[in-house]
Amino acid sequence: MTDASRRYPDLSVRILDPRFNALRLPLASVECLYQGTRWSEGPVWFGDGRYLLWSDIPNNRMLRWDEESGAVTPFRRPSNNANGNTRDREGRLVTCEHLTRRVTRTEYDGSITVLADRYLGKRLNSPNDVVVKSDGSIWFSDPTFGIEGYYEGEKQESELSACVYRVDGQTGEVSVVADTVLGPNGLAFSPDESVLYIVESRGTPRKIRAFDVAGDGRTLTGDRVLIDAGQGTPDGFRVDIHGNLWCGWGMGTDELDGVRVFTAQGEAIGHIALPERCANLCFGGRHRNRLFMAASHGLYSLYVNTQGVKGG
Repeated sequence: MTDASRRYPDLSVRILDPRFNALRLPLASVECLYQGTRWSEGPVWFGDGRYLLWSDIPNNRMLRWDEESGAVTPFRRPSNNANGNTRDREGRLVTCEHLTRRVTRTEYDGSITVLADRYLGKRLNSPNDVVVKSDGSIWFSDPTFGIEGYYEGEKQESELSACVYRVDGQTGEVSVVADTVLGPNGLAFSPDESVLYIVESRGTPRKIRAFDVAGDGRTLTGDRVLIDAGQGTPDGFRVDIHGNLWCGWGMGTDELDGVRVFTAQGEAIGHIALPERCANLCFGGRHRNRLFMAASHGLYSLYVNTQGVKGG
C-alpha cells in the first residue's frame, strides 16, 4: 500500500472532471488484496458465497479471494489458461479458456459444460472475455492472443478470423455478431442493454467501439468509435448503473496504469491509479459498490459511490 492510499481522500483516486466527484468516496482508499500472479484477468463476484474468483492466465490457474477471511486459495488448477469469467442468469460460472479454445459453464455440481468451441466446424481461436445478457444469451470475444505463443496458452494455427460471437440462451446456436473489430477484447452492455461496447485492442491506437443492439436482441448495428484510447490500453471493463464505463487501463506509466472512468458519451472523468497495469475488473460486495481490479501481479479493491449493473 502506498502512502497516498493511507490518506483520505486517497490521492490515487484522481478527478479528471468534476462529474467524477459524485462517484468517489472521500473516506475510501485503494486496497491491495493479493500479490503473486503473473497476469491477473477475469474477476467475477459470487455474492451468495462472499468470494471473488479470478484468472492467473500464465500460471494456468484460477484463484479465490474470500471476503470474510481475506484468504486466497486455489479454485481451479489447471484452468486451461482461463481468461474472462462471468456468471449466467442462473448464477453459474461462465469461463473463456485459451488452451482448449472454448467457452464453458461450470454447473452446480462442478461438472463442465462446453457452450462453444467451434463455428461452422472450425475451432475458435482463444475466447477472451464474456458477458451474459438478460435473455440468457452469452456474448464473447475471440481474438488470437492465446494461440500466438506459449505464455497464455499454446501456439496453434488460427482457423477463424477474430470475431465476437453470441450463443443463444435457448438453442445454444453460435452466431457471429461482429467481425470488423481488430482484436476484439473486453465486452460490456449498457445498463438497458441497448448498446454493446467492445474493446478493439489491435487497432493503433486502441479504441472502444459502440454497437447498437437491434430490436431482435441478436444482431448489432451502428458501429462507431466511442473512445480513442490514445496511449492507453483498455482491456476489460464494466459499466455502472449510471452508464459510466470503468476500464482496465495502463501502459507502464504512473499516469496510465490503473482504471480510467468514462461517461456513456466517452468523456474521461476519473482515474484510479495503481502501481501496475489493470487488465480487468468487476463490481462486487453486498451492494455491488466495491470495485475489484485484477492488475498485472495482484488484486486490488476500492469502494465507490455507485453500483455495478446487475449481471456485469
